[in-house]
Amino acid sequence: MCCSGFLKVMMFIFNGGIFLAGACILGVGVWVKVDSSSLLGLLDNVEGTPSGLSQLVNVAYLLIAVGAVLLVIGFLGCCGAVRESRCMLLTFFSIVLIIFLIEVAGAVVLLVFKDSAKQVLVHLEDAVKKSIKENYGNIESFTSLWNATMTEFECCGYNNYTDFSGSRFNMGHDLYPVTCCNETICTTDNAQLSMIGGCFTMLLQLIEENTVIIAGLALGIAALEVAAMVVSMVLYQNIGNKA
Repeated sequence: MCCSGFLKVMMFIFNGGIFLAGACILGVGVWVKVDSSSLLGLLDNVEGTPSGLSQLVNVAYLLIAVGAVLLVIGFLGCCGAVRESRCMLLTFFSIVLIIFLIEVAGAVVLLVFKDSAKQVLVHLEDAVKKSIKENYGNIESFTSLWNATMTEFECCGYNNYTDFSGSRFNMGHDLYPVTCCNETICTTDNAQLSMIGGCFTMLLQLIEENTVIIAGLALGIAALEVAAMVVSMVLYQNIGNKA
């Protein structure tokens, strides 16, 4: 009886952690989905973007799905322990096992992507610059997206203000987007003095800083899920012995 009570407490602890992790992952997924001014959104407007990189925006849907399922299984595990339901515990174990395998695979993909991110972004340089020259100041949606991105991340172009030289916005004028300067009127001299960094440098930095954290969090949740699966199977066996 004492052992059974201890196992129930452990199930509450593990599933409480899984429930909170699910809420966090769901929140991140929703944020990525609704953040239409994200740097990743610019990839859809760049000719020659590698399909694998442009599909990374779909990770938002995966995060939402995983987060929602974690919320459900956290609740399911607690109910199964309280009601001593073998069916609920077995269902809990099966779902957690599937999520565990997905998370491990996702963590590996993130770590691999981190190592290749710089090469991919270097490969995109010419395509992004060409896209800026042809479309910035010419296509309203493209121009608005770049302006929103540069404002949000406090950056300018791919590398710097020179990426806008020869664009429809700059053609025949000594002017650059205001985000490329620390002045209200952005001329070549002001842009040179301001030295605002490029947006894709910011993206690379963002990727490098966060992929390890995200992968580590996923592996931490996976370890928690393994412990929950072990406890659920022990409870499942104990309930069966009682019957």
